[in-house]
Amino acid sequence: MSSEKVVNNFLWRFFERCGAYGVTFVVSVVLARILGPEIAGTVALVQIFITIMNVFVDSGMANALIQKKNADDLDFSSVFYFNLILCGVLYLVMFFSAPYIALFYNKPGLTPTLIRVLSLIIVVSGIKNVQQAYVSRNMMFKRFFFATLGGTLGAAVVGITMALLGFGVWALVAQMLFNTVVDTVILWITVKWRPKKMFSLQRLKGLFSYGWKLLVSTMIDTVYNDLRQLIIGKMYSSSDLGFYNQGKKFPNLIVANINASIDSVLLPTLSKEQDNREAVKNMTRRAIKTSTYLMMPFMAGLAMCAESIVNLILGKEWLPCVFFLRVFCFTFAFYPIHTANLNAIKAMGRSDLFLKLEIIKKAVSTIAIVSTMFISVKAMALSFLVTSIISQVINSWPNKKLLSYSYIEQVKDMVPQICLSLVMGAIVYCVEFLGLHYIITLCIQITVGIVVYVVGSKLMKIDSFEYILNTVKKLIGKRGKA
Repeated sequence: MSSEKVVNNFLWRFFERCGAYGVTFVVSVVLARILGPEIAGTVALVQIFITIMNVFVDSGMANALIQKKNADDLDFSSVFYFNLILCGVLYLVMFFSAPYIALFYNKPGLTPTLIRVLSLIIVVSGIKNVQQAYVSRNMMFKRFFFATLGGTLGAAVVGITMALLGFGVWALVAQMLFNTVVDTVILWITVKWRPKKMFSLQRLKGLFSYGWKLLVSTMIDTVYNDLRQLIIGKMYSSSDLGFYNQGKKFPNLIVANINASIDSVLLPTLSKEQDNREAVKNMTRRAIKTSTYLMMPFMAGLAMCAESIVNLILGKEWLPCVFFLRVFCFTFAFYPIHTANLNAIKAMGRSDLFLKLEIIKKAVSTIAIVSTMFISVKAMALSFLVTSIISQVINSWPNKKLLSYSYIEQVKDMVPQICLSLVMGAIVYCVEFLGLHYIITLCIQITVGIVVYVVGSKLMKIDSFEYILNTVKKLIGKRGKA
C-alpha cells in the first residue's frame, strides 16, 4: 500500500474526527453553560454503563474482521447477525437493571426511564459496528466523514434547542441518541455492503479465537477507565464528576482526533504487511514520531492556557476543572505511543500478548485507584497520570522482540518534539505574567506558541516536520494535477 494512500485515508479520518469532536465539543460547551455541572454529571453516570456495554457489541470481532487476511461476506454476515442478537440481550440487561443503577447512585435526576432511553444507543451501535469494520478494512474513510458529520450537526441542533426549551437532562439524552441513529443511517446508505442470508458458527468461532482476547482486554481497559468515574459518582458529588469529565473533554478533543485517526488507519495498514516485520517496524516508528510531533505541542499549549480557555469558554463556574484539564493534558500527550505499539502487536496476530499486557497494566492501575479513592478526586486524577506513564513502558515491551524496536529507541525518536513542546509551553505560560485580559492573553499565547513551534522545528530540523510538509505538498500537487 502506497504511503500516499495511507496518508490520504489518515487525513479523511482526521478531518472526520475533527469535525465530529469539534462540533460535539462546541455543543457540550453550550449545554454545559445552560445546564450546569450537576446535570452534566448525571448523564455521565449513565454513559459509564453504556460504554461498558458497547465493548460487548464489538466483542473484538471488528478488529478480527480487519486483521483477518481473507475475510469475506460469510465472515461479515455472521458477525452482523451475532451482533444483533447480542445487542438485544445487552439492552434487556440495561432495561431491567435501570432501577438498581438509579438506586445505587441515589441521584434524583437519574431515573430508570432516562437510563432505558439512553441505552437504546447500544442497539443502534450494534447495527453500525460491522459497517464500520468494512469501511476500515477497505480503507474507505471518506464514508466516515459524511456519516459522522451529518449525525453530529443534526444532534447539535436537537440538543441545544431542547436545552433552551427547558428539557434539562433530556436535551443531552436526545443529542446523544440522535447522533448515533443518524450516523448509522448515513453509513448504511453510503456503504454498499449488506449482510447476506448466510451464517457460519465455524467462521464465528475462528474470528472469536482472535477477538475474545481483545474483548477481554478492552473490557478491562474500559472498566478501569470508567472505574474512577463510578467511584467519583458514588463517593463524591455530581458536580465533582462534572468538573472531572469537563476537564477531560478539552484535551480529549485533540487526542481523540489524532489518536482515533491513527488507530483506524494503522491496524488495517499494518495487517496487510504482517508478514514483513521490517515494514511493520518502519510504519510503527513513523506513526510514533509523527503523532508525538502533532500531539505534544497541542497538549503543552492547552495545559499552559487552561485557565484562560475555561474562563472564556465555560465561565468562572467551571474553573475547578482547570486542574483536571492540566492533568489530562500530560496524561494524554503520550497516548499515540500506546496506540502505535498496541496496533503493531494486534497486526502481528498476537492478541494473546495484548491481553497479558492489559492484565499487568490494570493490576498496577487498580492499586493506584484503591490508594487514592479515599483521599480526593484530584488524587485519583493524578494516579491516572502516573499509571499512564508506567503503561507506556509496558505496552512497548513486546515490540523489542517482535519488531526489534525497544522503548529506548522509541524515546530517542520522541525527544526532539518533547523538548521543543516543553520550551514552547514555558514561553506560552510566561505570557500570563503580562496581566492582560484573558481573551487578549489567549490570542497572544496561541500566536506565540505556533510561531515558536514552527520556527523551532525548522531550526532543529525535526524529521517529522519535513515529513508532514512534504507529504501535504505531494497531496496538494496531485489534487492540482487532477
